[in-house]
Amino acid sequence: MSLFKLRQQPSIPNRIIAGGICLALVLLAWNLLTHGRVEDRILPMIPSPGETINSFHELWFDRELSRNTVMSLWRIMQGFGLAALIGVPIGILCGTWPIVNAFLAPITVFGKNVPMSALVPLTMIWFETGEKQKVMFIFIACVAFVILDSARAIRDVHEQYVQSALTLGASKSQITLKVLIPLALPDIYGSLRLLFGLAFGYIILAEIVQGADSIGGLGKLIENSQRRGKSEHIYIILMVITLIAYALDRVLQFIQSKLFAYREEEA
Repeated sequence: MSLFKLRQQPSIPNRIIAGGICLALVLLAWNLLTHGRVEDRILPMIPSPGETINSFHELWFDRELSRNTVMSLWRIMQGFGLAALIGVPIGILCGTWPIVNAFLAPITVFGKNVPMSALVPLTMIWFETGEKQKVMFIFIACVAFVILDSARAIRDVHEQYVQSALTLGASKSQITLKVLIPLALPDIYGSLRLLFGLAFGYIILAEIVQGADSIGGLGKLIENSQRRGKSEHIYIILMVITLIAYALDRVLQFIQSKLFAYREEEA
């Protein structure tokens, strides 16, 4: 069958149909496993699709899903924006001058490999448990990856471009500003786009583990739902997080295709 040709990408309609079938099968299995009275279900600990949908009104109006979503997004924007603002220039320096990369290697290697869950109590000690702690947690969790990926993008620029610029008499600063950075920007942007998606998981972790004086956020909403036994709300929140992350990724991908159209054509 043409649909199963080796390594051949399916058409957009076929991709939509395949994804729709998968989703329908998941919903069917969910419904079968949670059908009937709670005590008669195969998985009594999981709410049914109907119970989950019916609880949306309470989650949206009584528990302010929209306000908590905005709070989490704002924290991500601040923390990740700061990581990009600081990490990209440092990464460019590391990729351009390897000695700078060697100097910062102990910090970047530590930041890349330290378990994110271990950073939460540390940032609570350093920044207490307010808004600053959550923003700085996102920054610390992301900045090492931003630096490493930006440096890699600079290093991946083919040496022939540098040699051609040197042959034409370009200075080191001109090569950096007019050759290395422009050619590396598409890869830097693509890396930031992927890392931005990871920041969603980080902010949920930071908001779940927080003090009594901290308010709002999707992580806090998940933690409160767990304590109250509102498991159906947790499922809805996870769906909302997934949909928002996917929608933002599509927007960032669209911007990427417009900013770096020449790379799209090459691909």
